[in-house]
Amino acid sequence: MSEYRALYRKWRPVDFDDVCGQKSITDILKYEVANDKISHAYLFCGSRGTGKTSCAKILAKAVNCLNPKNGNPCNECKACRSIDRGSATDVIEMDAASNNGVNNVRDMKDEIAFTPAELKYRVYIVDEVHMMSAAAFNALLKTLEEPPSYVVFILATTEFNKLPTTIVSRCQRFDFRRMTSEVIISRLMHIAREEKIDLTEDGARIIARAAQGGMRDAVSLLELCAGSREKVDERLVSETVGGGSREGAYRIINAIANEDYNEIYSVIADVVSVSADLSVFWQSVIDSYRDMMVAKCTKDAKTYLDLTDVEYSRLLEISGRFTMARLSYHVSILEGALADMQRASNSKRSIAEIALTRMCDAKSSSSPEALALRIEELERELSKVKFGAPASVKTKIAEEKTEQKAEKVQDAPEAAPPTQAPAQTSESFKPYEKWSRAVEKIGELKRSLSVQFISAQALRRGNDFVISMSPFFATRLSSNEGDLRILKGIIAELEKVDSTEIRVKVVSNDRSSQRTGDDLDSILN
Repeated sequence: MSEYRALYRKWRPVDFDDVCGQKSITDILKYEVANDKISHAYLFCGSRGTGKTSCAKILAKAVNCLNPKNGNPCNECKACRSIDRGSATDVIEMDAASNNGVNNVRDMKDEIAFTPAELKYRVYIVDEVHMMSAAAFNALLKTLEEPPSYVVFILATTEFNKLPTTIVSRCQRFDFRRMTSEVIISRLMHIAREEKIDLTEDGARIIARAAQGGMRDAVSLLELCAGSREKVDERLVSETVGGGSREGAYRIINAIANEDYNEIYSVIADVVSVSADLSVFWQSVIDSYRDMMVAKCTKDAKTYLDLTDVEYSRLLEISGRFTMARLSYHVSILEGALADMQRASNSKRSIAEIALTRMCDAKSSSSPEALALRIEELERELSKVKFGAPASVKTKIAEEKTEQKAEKVQDAPEAAPPTQAPAQTSESFKPYEKWSRAVEKIGELKRSLSVQFISAQALRRGNDFVISMSPFFATRLSSNEGDLRILKGIIAELEKVDSTEIRVKVVSNDRSSQRTGDDLDSILN
């Protein structure tokens, strides 16, 4: 019975041509091997699962191969087979996390004095080299700069910023980049065909997204999903990986747009009930907001989004319900909640529900993002006030006035002597019946302005309005053209006329009750 090997080990690249997504690096390494220009020290930097250790082992085989092929190891000679089996004593793999002391470096320096026992080069592969202590780095410096001709160092790290510059300057540095989803999907589909795994492309895409650019993580997730012996599709991957699908995120974003609190709490309850990590789901929500911003800012958003066709269509539908200011406000809350979840892991559900509730109403927050959102909404409403009624309404009003004037001219007696128009009296000014509604709409735009009108009274005669209020507020409002425009715009909206046809005058209520009709006419004129 053969020994079982995990898929990521079974499908580890055996030569440079088999390495995915790092062609710029493998081409250089192949050239150096083929032209016998081997460096004494290499530094492989990059995130996990991008091929650093695999390339280090391939390079160890290539420099010792008895029959290299264009810079690639043959994988058939005695040297290649011994390195693949892990029995080659001249290829030493070290984990700097557990061998990070100065004594370990001194032991290595003592070994370097001896020539290789079987192979051409003695190769030291030091993984996670950033974990070495400062004393160990200092002890390694001289040896790393001028090692014997038969020694090659290959240092690998996921945290390049932690390495001393003195170490970096002595190595030939290669930066391994995260692999694109297309590269990972292609590799997963190939492995699935060879392993007789029924994998769909949408399922592979969600695996690739969850792997975040790491091939090893992607292959491990494929093996996990394939353990069910079912078709590895979008549904199965989402259930197995947890938080891989965007459907839950889209549900909750749609609920936020609708201010549907029942749906919000239902989605969170569903996530918690299946024992999924809320932090993973929360990151999916943040990623969805990022995707919506990309969709709103670019015309060809599909190029930059790692989504299935169904997810992309759903995203476009939802993103149309949000402005950029609202998206920015929501992202600020989401990021703060994620940081809180990491600090208080036992309160994730409470943190999530509180944050989502706040996202439904920007008025409950005084953050810069919330204020920016409220200002944007105010500007949008003011634009409506500025332009008054829609063009169609303006045209209709103008037409009706023209017709009325024509009818009056036709109906007027030919020889009627001119008469003086009767003087307006105070009885022609009547209380404005829509004043409470006007104050309510003003409060939706500017709460501080509506407070001034709580005890005010409004009189109306046609399109002329007199607002009677306390002396303090009357003086303050009379000198504020912006607030007066808002007031006129709201009244024009309620009366369905152009704001330019509305005349408003603010007076003090200390003597307004004693004003006559002539007084009010003089005020307006």
